[in-house]
Amino acid sequence: MTEIPEHLLKRSQEAKAKADGDPAPSTDAGDSSDDDGETIPRSLLEQSQQGGAPAPAAAGGGVATIAPPAMAGPSGNTHRLLTVVKSGSIQDVKATPGDKVHVWPHLLAAEFTAALFITAFALVFSLFINAPLLELANHNATPNPSKAPWYFLGLQELLTMFDPMIAGVTIPGIVLVLLGFAPYIDRNPSNAPEDRKFAISIQTIHLMFWAVLVIIGSFFRGQGFNFTYPWDTGLHGIFHL
Repeated sequence: MTEIPEHLLKRSQEAKAKADGDPAPSTDAGDSSDDDGETIPRSLLEQSQQGGAPAPAAAGGGVATIAPPAMAGPSGNTHRLLTVVKSGSIQDVKATPGDKVHVWPHLLAAEFTAALFITAFALVFSLFINAPLLELANHNATPNPSKAPWYFLGLQELLTMFDPMIAGVTIPGIVLVLLGFAPYIDRNPSNAPEDRKFAISIQTIHLMFWAVLVIIGSFFRGQGFNFTYPWDTGLHGIFHL
């Protein structure tokens, strides 16, 4: 048998005495409320004594429930315990799903697929484009035109237009500084192209500027690195670079 707390027993006796019309025995002021400061209404006690329905929701978001099994007190009266359950303790809180994925297999699978595609493209390209090696370099016979590899043709093209200090240091330095500061200027976390206009614009301008210089140096430069049209003088060993 579960022993009923003293303060609940006194309160139950007071409520029963009031219901019968008898004067209520004196109790301490500290017994007017339970441990958590919640006063139990007399109607709830009467329902508990009479085996009534579960009590309504308690104040503060709690759910008041009455234990179904009846217990006999020391005086023979039947009591039911009132339990206050805080609503926050029974809520099922789930974490918000994040937008992060694992490196494997999500990232590595995409990179491996891209590597296979580039390898297949290079293989097919080499089947249709003949790019034989030239003879050994002869320092007594400089080829004409003398062109740098394609990835340096942009700088070589700039050297034909500006002073070496401007073409080799100033312009490339400005481009690299702008590209380096782009993530700090455009701090929008969105991946949508319409939300990243600054970053996409500066990268597009950089790629187009360099691509135009490489194309001019590859197809429009002939003897003496002079400007010419490829349909007039031919592609001076463009695929031998």
